[in-house]
Amino acid sequence: MVAERGPDGSEAPVQESEHFVVAFSGHDRAWATWIAHRLEYHGHRASLYRWDPSREQPLQEALSDLQLASGRVLLVLSDVFFQLGLRREGEWNAVLRGFVAQQSDRFAAVTLTNRPLLPATAVLEPADLWQLDEKEAERRLLYRLSLSSRPARRAAVSSVSRYPRNQPAAWGNVPRRNSRFTGRDEILNALQQRLMDAEPGAAVCALVGMAGIGKTQIAVEYAYRFLPDYDVVWWVNSDQRNTQRDTFAGLTTALGLPSGSEPGERIRVVRESLRRGVPYGRWLVIFDGWESPEDAAAYLPQGGAGHVLITSRNHNWRAATDTLEISGFRRAESTGYLLRRAPHITAEQADQVAVEFHDVPLQLAQAAAWLGESRMEVPEYLRMVRDGGLARFEGLVMPDDYPQSSLTSWSILINKLKRSERHTVELLTLCTAFAPGRIPLGLVRGLRASDLPENLRWITSDLPSWTRALDSLVNYSVLTRETRGSAFDETGRDEEAAHEHETVRMHGVVHAIVSELASGREREEYRKVVHRLLADADPGAPNDSKQWPRYAELLPHLSASGALDSQNQRVQNTLLNCLRYCFASGENRAGSQLAEQIRARWSQYMTADAPLMLSLTTLQGNVLRASSRFREAYELDHARLDRLRTAEHSNEHALLEATSCLAADTRFLGQYDKALRMQEEVVATAHRLFGAEERTTLLAQYNLATGLRLLGRYQEAYDVDLDTLRKREVSLRERHPDTLRSINTCARDLRVMGHYRDALARQELGMRLHVQVLGPQHPQTLWARHNLLLCQWRAGTSGEEIASAMAALLELQEQVHGRSHFYTLALIADYGSFLREHGELARAKELISEAENGYRQLLGQAHPVPTGMQSNAGLVLQAEGDRDGALSMFEQAMVGLRPWLGDDHPVMLGCALNTAAGRNFTGRLEDAAELSRNTLLRSRRVLGEDHPLTLSCMVALAADLRALQERDEAGKLEEDALQRLTRTLGAQHHHTLSARQRVRPYWDFEPYLG
Repeated sequence: MVAERGPDGSEAPVQESEHFVVAFSGHDRAWATWIAHRLEYHGHRASLYRWDPSREQPLQEALSDLQLASGRVLLVLSDVFFQLGLRREGEWNAVLRGFVAQQSDRFAAVTLTNRPLLPATAVLEPADLWQLDEKEAERRLLYRLSLSSRPARRAAVSSVSRYPRNQPAAWGNVPRRNSRFTGRDEILNALQQRLMDAEPGAAVCALVGMAGIGKTQIAVEYAYRFLPDYDVVWWVNSDQRNTQRDTFAGLTTALGLPSGSEPGERIRVVRESLRRGVPYGRWLVIFDGWESPEDAAAYLPQGGAGHVLITSRNHNWRAATDTLEISGFRRAESTGYLLRRAPHITAEQADQVAVEFHDVPLQLAQAAAWLGESRMEVPEYLRMVRDGGLARFEGLVMPDDYPQSSLTSWSILINKLKRSERHTVELLTLCTAFAPGRIPLGLVRGLRASDLPENLRWITSDLPSWTRALDSLVNYSVLTRETRGSAFDETGRDEEAAHEHETVRMHGVVHAIVSELASGREREEYRKVVHRLLADADPGAPNDSKQWPRYAELLPHLSASGALDSQNQRVQNTLLNCLRYCFASGENRAGSQLAEQIRARWSQYMTADAPLMLSLTTLQGNVLRASSRFREAYELDHARLDRLRTAEHSNEHALLEATSCLAADTRFLGQYDKALRMQEEVVATAHRLFGAEERTTLLAQYNLATGLRLLGRYQEAYDVDLDTLRKREVSLRERHPDTLRSINTCARDLRVMGHYRDALARQELGMRLHVQVLGPQHPQTLWARHNLLLCQWRAGTSGEEIASAMAALLELQEQVHGRSHFYTLALIADYGSFLREHGELARAKELISEAENGYRQLLGQAHPVPTGMQSNAGLVLQAEGDRDGALSMFEQAMVGLRPWLGDDHPVMLGCALNTAAGRNFTGRLEDAAELSRNTLLRSRRVLGEDHPLTLSCMVALAADLRALQERDEAGKLEEDALQRLTRTLGAQHHHTLSARQRVRPYWDFEPYLG
């Protein structure tokens, strides 16, 4: 010992630094890390040593290896520790009483369990750390090692490790730890190393492999094993897109972040918090079952020092992030797992079982549970598996490489349960009436006993039987628990309410097998139970984003439970509400599929004009239009309106709704005049039936403005849109999605009217609200962002800034809608026009051609939109120097559009502006001047003296007159145009600068379907 001065001036002893080897099982890494850091804090050195000797290595030799390092060995004893290497109790006792007792000065121990230890562990004099707070645990640790409790002056601690019994600041949705988790240490350590070594902002790793291979269990174990390294651990079930979105957004509450209730806003706030590392920089987010790498940009934080872990069957994650391929157990892991759960079998027999089931963890879990519970000998078990016959499973599709013998082993288990555990089988059969994956099983306990068949009424009245049955299914590895009922949970629910919120997870492979085995006459009754449960769980508010998490939870179970076939009206209303939710939340692909499924079932017993079928038609038409399936929507709505008009007793409201839907279809198909007449009829009827400020009337007005806009009647459209916006702000409030749509359309009206600055100001506000309310990935938000970019472009924002924003938006559009959706095609077309304006001709030509072809496939050859795209194609040819080809395209666009739009439509005026330029550049000067003069007169009458298109027509006519040597008129016209451009757009706007430099103006076509 050396000495230093104490507080009173006297000499106080200073302990010398010691070295400790902390030996632990992988399961107890968190404790070992905390112990090591505490020792370092007190001035000592500590080395972590994961001790996992093979059973072939003699125990004394394995313990001797720990002494190769200098210093004392501290063993971290737990329930798992003595199972390492699968030693018999006698071998442990012999080594402890002999070798360890002789080396007692080199060994010490702490214990983490309240279960009785082996008798001979007394020689280690272990310090009991079970259920202690951190201060007392540290005191006992130091006392056992005869160390001072005063920190050394120069304590060097490599990092901070939280006490393992203290949960992180935010801990959410993480499944319960598997107490039987075995092996995988190399994978877990490799995973941790990859995440720790990654650059900040790039610490993302995906565990990929086939179904049943153990990816989720590895992720769960990682969360617990490395828990002290994180202040935030958040689990996101990602097998359903909506569930993924809502669970991830839930981090706002856990982190105490200020945000609204809408998922989109909350996701944005969460990503920004994780990126900045505020309030916590050490975070772990686990996305379990995420099969869509293309959605990564919507969730993964762009930066930050935290870690992201993904589990997936999709190997395409390799292109997006670091991946770890997960295969079956190593053979030693397989046999070790079997021996722990079925200690009566031999190592050789465990090896035989592992071979039979190809080392697949999911199947080994079931086999081990069976062998352990039944105490059956392996030869008999394998004979039953091999000879049980697979005839009844011939139609069952199993994952690649999944052992077919597993089918029979499950059959053995189910037959055993049928003989001895009736309630367990009933609960299992009930689970198969849900879809695989996450099952809100506890909701069944909220049903009335009268809603259950007689053999299931025990569920609501016999809590002990419920608990035993559920525990049995978990013990046999049929289910895993996600939440567990307890006397009181974090929200203060009582015990009964806690059990009603209990959820379990059933693997898809297990579900498929058990569904075959458990099918019987009771199953149909059980499916009716699930139907009632779904109806009871329906919040009845599908347009309320606060309820979207509940609908996301219900949606997967509609088809699996047979709810689509139910003739119960409450269940049918739930189906329609789920469809409304799909449309409101932007999940149009899921909505389209659901609508087709419902129609196929209902058409078997319901007439086409039944009220529910009419509602279905409206909703199905909405999702079809939103999915770019315009012709299908038109045929559906047209047939409905014909039936209603010829019906003897037609409901006026039903006629209004059908007419409105058909008007929308007609607009999308380019018949703008006809659609407007129909919509005017809808507005008049809505005012008469509901009044001026009811939501149906405001929707009718909104659609009327769309029709006016498509016909080029921009001022009228703006007047209607502004009136609708003001009324929606009062009746629905500023943040309602309908109100946001009106903000977007008002900004669009202002832009096409030439009021670029006003349009930009309004759209910037609308864009912020869209992100906050609906989130950055919602289709309506993406459309608003597109409009914002066009406003910025027209207002003169930097070209480089807009180019990068358009490229980023195009990626998002493609992820959400696909490449051929009409929203995506519109952006492709505008992006192409922008690139052409800035000289990137090759890329511009490619994009404009893609958009034109895409629109032709969606809308047909003659539709106004693909026809108008020819004018954009002509501008590219003109920029490339092909003047004859350009003029041909301009002329074709004018001829093709005239029957649809007439000569006075702003789109026709724009095409005429381009055509006049084409004629000028090809030497047809008189024709060019005549067309320019005519176009200017029309533009002044239609759009006004100061509209940018009118001013472009003035500049173009001046150029044509100058070419004809009529300089006086050209000069006056040019001077007037420049003054007006400077006054309306500003002296530095690119239109003004181009006119001053006598650059021939052009007009690019913006495709718009409404």
